[in-house]
Amino acid sequence: MKTHRLGTEGPLVSAIGLGCMQMSGAVGPHPGPDRDQDGIATIRAALDAGINLLNTGDFYGMGHNEMLVGRALKGRREQAIISVKFGAQKSPSGAFLGFDSCSASIKNFAAYSLQRLGVDVIDIYQPARIAADVPIEETVGAIADLIQEGKVRFLGLSEANAAQLQRAHAVHPVTALELPLRAEDLMLLEETFADGAIRGDRQPPQFKHLVPN
Repeated sequence: MKTHRLGTEGPLVSAIGLGCMQMSGAVGPHPGPDRDQDGIATIRAALDAGINLLNTGDFYGMGHNEMLVGRALKGRREQAIISVKFGAQKSPSGAFLGFDSCSASIKNFAAYSLQRLGVDVIDIYQPARIAADVPIEETVGAIADLIQEGKVRFLGLSEANAAQLQRAHAVHPVTALELPLRAEDLMLLEETFADGAIRGDRQPPQFKHLVPN
C-alpha cells in the first residue's frame, strides 16, 4: 500500500483510509450487536491490506464506534493511525443539536474518547466542524494543550475554509485537513498552499467516506 506523510512532520498514512462511521449506524438505524463482528473483521482486514488510517468520531453511534474500533485494534494498536472527530452534539434519539468546540468540552471529549478506544493517545484529533460561536483559536488551543499533555499527537481540521485554516495554523501546526471531494475544496487547497498558510505535500484530501463505511 502506498503511503503519504501528512504535513511536513505528521504520520505516514496509507493512500486509502477506512471510514468507520457506518459500522455504528451514524446515518440511519444502529445496525445492532450482530453487526459488530462484521465491523471488527472489516477493520482487521483493512489493516492486513496495509490500510492504517482509521477515521472515527465520538458521536458515531453515540460512542459505539470508538468502542468498536478499540476492540478491533486489540493487540494491533501500533498498526493504526486513529483519526477522531469530536463536537457534534446529538439528542438521545439521534437528532442533531449543534457543535460544541469550547475548550473545557474538548478536554472532556478527549478523555472519554481515550477511554472508549482503550488507547493512551489519539493520533489525529479534529473538530467535526468549525463552530460559529467559538473562536477557532480557542478550539485549536485546547487541542494544542492535549498534544502538550501527550494525549493527542497531531491537530486536524474538518471542512475548514482558507481563513480558518490560517488562523488555526497560527496557533498550532495543522497536520491534516479532511474535506469532501468537491471542486471548491480543491480550489481551497490551491489557495491555501499559494498563500503559504501551511506547508506539506500536495496530496489529495482524505475523501469523505470514499471507502464504504
